[in-house]
Amino acid sequence: MLPRDFTAHRDSFKSVFESELIEEIEKRGSLLQVETGDIIIEMGQTASIIPLLLSGTMKVTRQDENAKELLLYYVQSRESCAMTFTCCMQEFPSEVRAIAESDCLILAIPMDVMDEWLSRFPTWKAFVMRTIRSRFNELLHTIDLLAFQKLDERLVNYLKEKAKVTGSSLLNLSHEDIALELASSREVISRLLKKLENDNKVILYRNQIKLLREL
Repeated sequence: MLPRDFTAHRDSFKSVFESELIEEIEKRGSLLQVETGDIIIEMGQTASIIPLLLSGTMKVTRQDENAKELLLYYVQSRESCAMTFTCCMQEFPSEVRAIAESDCLILAIPMDVMDEWLSRFPTWKAFVMRTIRSRFNELLHTIDLLAFQKLDERLVNYLKEKAKVTGSSLLNLSHEDIALELASSREVISRLLKKLENDNKVILYRNQIKLLREL
């Protein structure tokens, strides 16, 4: 059974799940605390839990054989990762990596309840389908950026999205961090950031970037 500190989050789910499902979550779920940078789900790993984020942010990325990463989307409070749903339902190894973007509190739901809850609880089925649809749209957006936008445009979009997720215009990012998530090189990203700074759109500090309103 969940520790008592889940009570603080119970009310936030009343508009999402029916009371019977919330009771099931309390009985079957467990709370996990992870720190910034921790890997929650690794590529190739068979997921044993469905992570429902209670606080914090995690990012979902994909890595190629040369260890280059591409940011796919973010998962925030009261959201989950659609990829884990498909892995759980079909028991496939994960094709993505989920990493804690900040300190996170996660509600870990055992994967063996997926089929049962889909048939028993309409709100759970709606939540799963809504999550899959939302993540699919985000993946389409990522594909559009890769296919139709130049790297400088993708960089601006990335910085804006990061500011939105963190709630701050001051981003704790190195040029290497950005290069990894945009599947580029540090030198190219540094050059593009310097151009943004020359255009008075950002201010560059050591491992920090301040976004200005003009961006």
